[in-house]
Amino acid sequence: MSKYSSYLPKNYKFKFIKYKKEGYKSIITINRESKLNCLNLETIRELTLAFKEASWDDEIAVIILTGAGKRAFSTGADVTEQNEFFVANPDDYYKWMYEFIQLHEVMRNVGKPTIARLNGMVVGGGNELNISCDLAIAADHVIIKQVGPRMGSVPAAGATQFLPVIVGDRRAREIIFLCEDISADKALEWGLVNQVVPYNELDDAVNLMAEKLYNKLPECLRYAKQQLNFWKDFSWHTTIGHARDWLAIHNLSPEVKEGISAFNKKRKVNYKKIRSKK
Repeated sequence: MSKYSSYLPKNYKFKFIKYKKEGYKSIITINRESKLNCLNLETIRELTLAFKEASWDDEIAVIILTGAGKRAFSTGADVTEQNEFFVANPDDYYKWMYEFIQLHEVMRNVGKPTIARLNGMVVGGGNELNISCDLAIAADHVIIKQVGPRMGSVPAAGATQFLPVIVGDRRAREIIFLCEDISADKALEWGLVNQVVPYNELDDAVNLMAEKLYNKLPECLRYAKQQLNFWKDFSWHTTIGHARDWLAIHNLSPEVKEGISAFNKKRKVNYKKIRSKK
């Protein structure tokens, strides 16, 4: 065991996630069940820290990412926080975006296989976390969708880069353009997940996959992951810097204002008004 086997500061306590070790597995749980496991800034930072901890821990062979409860894996960015601190504030949104970028880069470069345990809704940035994992197993009640063009954003922190690689160009465009629910069965058919099981069998399926990964040579797995990341890395590094700047500036757009207002007031977005030149 490395003398640096723990990355976490002594007595560190997470607030918005849970970090648990079970033998050779680390289980990272987004712990905001009442908020549908949406991602505020501190949650993103804690997730990054947890993945780094799992990377440094030589006893850990497989990392599992999931959400608390049964309703949601993650519904993406915390819209309340975005509205309060980042909408119409490009400079701070630019900084927030870097935190989300770091999380994805740590997930891809953690050096160990990662499994998304999809326990509920997988929406927006939550799906971007899903597709940054190596493998995914979904409960049969799960729906997956992107919501950016419907709500005033573009899912350019993973979805625009990775979905074409995972499901093909036309299906990626359908997912991103239409913002419609994708059932677990369709997600399996399209290759967006590896398995679909009843919710009460989800842990058994994830544990079995983890066991299969454990019974492989770790250095070979690590390098295989690095090689398989090629197209993800290529598309990511040629687009993410531009996306960060554009999304920050786009925060000043009437589209963002209308999308957030509609969400907060629980009404439909007035697309006709936005398209009007008057």
